Amino acid sequence: MIVNEEFLSKLRRAFSLNLYEVKLWTALLSRGVSTAGEMSDIADVPRSRTYDVLESLERKGFVVVKPEKPIKYLAIAPGEVLDRVQKRMFEHADEKQKRLASLKDSDVMKELAALYKQGVEPLQPTDFSGALKGRHNIYDHLSMLCKEAESSIVMSTTEEGLMRKVRALKPILEKAKGRGVKIRIAVPVNEKTKEAIDKLEGAAEVKELKDMSARFCIVDGKQLLFMMLEDKDVHPTYDLAMWVHTPYFASAMQGMFDLAWKKG
Repeated sequence: MIVNEEFLSKLRRAFSLNLYEVKLWTALLSRGVSTAGEMSDIADVPRSRTYDVLESLERKGFVVVKPEKPIKYLAIAPGEVLDRVQKRMFEHADEKQKRLASLKDSDVMKELAALYKQGVEPLQPTDFSGALKGRHNIYDHLSMLCKEAESSIVMSTTEEGLMRKVRALKPILEKAKGRGVKIRIAVPVNEKTKEAIDKLEGAAEVKELKDMSARFCIVDGKQLLFMMLEDKDVHPTYDLAMWVHTPYFASAMQGMFDLAWKKG
């Protein structure tokens, strides 16, 4: 049986299977019912591994074992397999979420917080800096900075960037506004951004600054997160940002932002 490598790769990603699992599964699908030896030959999987891999597929709900001699395996319809995988994924995610939620006020978190406090106390403000790679990591850090904001948040972003921020940060910005944090966002104002701007009404002031084309965020005039690349020119996985805790530079940047804001 010849199966396209790209097809096998897609199945591996979609169903979280290893290479031997996906080879034996597709081999069984092509036969309907088969023995381990037959599938080993068809899928080009070592016989010494075949039984272990088929046992794994059985546990995951991809195959049924027929109690015969020799033992045979029955394929499950792909649609049913998909339903089973989705169901187990949701169950696993729910269980994991509950387990993490139970840690919030536990002794484990208190011990972790104590370790963190012990570790950061000797550090200088300039030690709080780093490079962030990947848009998910950048937005996770941006979320943290906005959660910690006490007085001000200023941002400069692109059309697409504003839409991402509405999806990822809107509840956090609303809570910050409720704490008395002043939030200003510079972004191109047009039909493309109108809906996103409307969603931020009451949470942030939004204005277009003609001479400003950059992606950055300044929090409390102390912390600065700035993106190194044009978002339209980089894949989200390779987006890159720098974060620095520097009141001297961040306050200077905010001063320039304030001047541009007044002129705009």
